[in-house]
Amino acid sequence: MPSTHIRLLQDIARLNALERPDKVALICEKTRLTYAQIDEMSSRLANALCRNGVKDGDRVLFYLMNSAELVVSIFATLKANAIFVGVDAGNTFETVRYILADCEAAALITYDHRADLAARLMEEVPSLHFAVLVGQKTEGLAPNLLSFDTIQAEYPPEPPPNSRIDGDLAFLMYTSGSTGQSKGVMTPHRSALATVHSGIEYFELSEHSVQVSPLQLSFSPGINFFLMLMRVGGTMILEKSLAFPNVMLKRMETERATGFSAVPTMLTLLMQLDLSRYDLSSLRGFTSVGAPLALHLIETIHTKLPNVSIYSFYGLAEAAYSLALDPKQLDQRPTSVGKPFPGTQAWIIDEKGERLGPDQIGELVVRGSHVRCGYWNAPEISAQKYHPGLLPGELVCHTGDLFTMDEAGYFYFVGRTDEVIKSGAKKVIPREIENALYSLDGVLEAAAVPVTDPVMGYAIKAFVVLSEQARAAITAEDVLAHCKRMLEGYKVPREIEIRDSLPKTSGGKIIKTNLT
Repeated sequence: MPSTHIRLLQDIARLNALERPDKVALICEKTRLTYAQIDEMSSRLANALCRNGVKDGDRVLFYLMNSAELVVSIFATLKANAIFVGVDAGNTFETVRYILADCEAAALITYDHRADLAARLMEEVPSLHFAVLVGQKTEGLAPNLLSFDTIQAEYPPEPPPNSRIDGDLAFLMYTSGSTGQSKGVMTPHRSALATVHSGIEYFELSEHSVQVSPLQLSFSPGINFFLMLMRVGGTMILEKSLAFPNVMLKRMETERATGFSAVPTMLTLLMQLDLSRYDLSSLRGFTSVGAPLALHLIETIHTKLPNVSIYSFYGLAEAAYSLALDPKQLDQRPTSVGKPFPGTQAWIIDEKGERLGPDQIGELVVRGSHVRCGYWNAPEISAQKYHPGLLPGELVCHTGDLFTMDEAGYFYFVGRTDEVIKSGAKKVIPREIENALYSLDGVLEAAAVPVTDPVMGYAIKAFVVLSEQARAAITAEDVLAHCKRMLEGYKVPREIEIRDSLPKTSGGKIIKTNLT
């Protein structure tokens, strides 16, 4: 079990440096950092942040890919008594500018090839005072552009004095903004640590865990898994992406990885490869995040990796880990995401806020110390998601997701309330259609979206990606016929389009708003 002397997230770095200084904490491509190195490097960067104007509670934004520098920046910002904000390294200038302005960031950490972009951002965002640049460029920089490498050479390795408590914010996690402008989910230290501790228990993590993750640290599940591995003193193999899956599999073999975390689309890609070429005997668990696993994918994983447990759970940026299925229950309840995490309560309500019983569909509500505390600078939107709880000052999260529950108390994801399609007088939940599509052998990815219809108001169009073997054998008409056999008439898509791929976020989630 992990030590108990943790009150703030940055304590993780210092405690590990004392208890296991020479253990490899992070592997990212050719870089290997021990816990002592992470602690020292983050302290040097923390001093640089403080001496260049970052004050208690200021925001520091990272515009970086998964990397050693990003990991160091996370702990450095926390040690500087500030709040870290991660954004996808593939985001546009406009998106980064919006987030910088929205959270009124004081500092930016990005790459040296973005020096001109950083200078422009400082001109357009009044709160932004300086930027730290990662890369080889160390000379000829403007006074408000600092080199990451120079900081490591010139600033002291002792951390600045701490002034934070566990109720203070640790980080902002900006949502994807698929239903509107991105919003910064506020996460206090105590909430983040509650998530970490319940996750460690469920995923059975220890100092012997070696976890591979291509999940971006700007993505809620990515940062949660990273913090869990650091908390137990394990080793994180941080991948920048799944662009080179064979390289990643070889690294899993060489480093004797015990676990792998990914979204279902990444797992689907991995399962198409010849895994017999690699010695993956050390693997103990696969973790699916972002969406429930399709039945065919569960079967494929069991076939190719029979000794690997599958951890299926439900969470969201606004409430982190909420529901989890015991891997031993997966064969019996393959479509369930389980019961509430340790320290969590969950129930289902109707449109009037009344609690529903088994086999009824309604919105999931979750309660617990893992629940975040609202959206940054958006009290009205926060009040829609977070409602008063049972205790004074407590908030419960109305997830916006539709669920049902069986007689034994197991929860089942149905769909999002904001994705329900009104077709004529009927309500259609896209997830039902997608489940039917996934049940057709050869369908790797599926998405159902609304399209305008002159009679019904909206009809449904489905997009599918087929396996290489299925492309020559299955037509759009075959897929449509399958839907007619599986679904009620009003749920059958009006049109099926077969594509080579579907648009995705860097975290691997399908972007339905880009499908037409």
